[in-house]
Amino acid sequence: MANFFNVTTPVDGNDGKTRFRRIGVAFPQGADAKSEMKIILEALPLNGELVLFAPKAGDDPEG
Repeated sequence: MANFFNVTTPVDGNDGKTRFRRIGVAFPQGADAKSEMKIILEALPLNGELVLFAPKAGDDPEG
């Protein structure tokens, strides 16, 4: 499992394609934690939709 996930929101591009704008990061919690993930948002999604992606090589959780 990844150490963190990129939290994104889908945005329609001018070319009609969907882009995913990173707006935060999610960290899986330990096995003994009461929750599954801790999510830190840097912005709120205007459409109310969040999509999590595993990080690509070289991605930094700090942005």
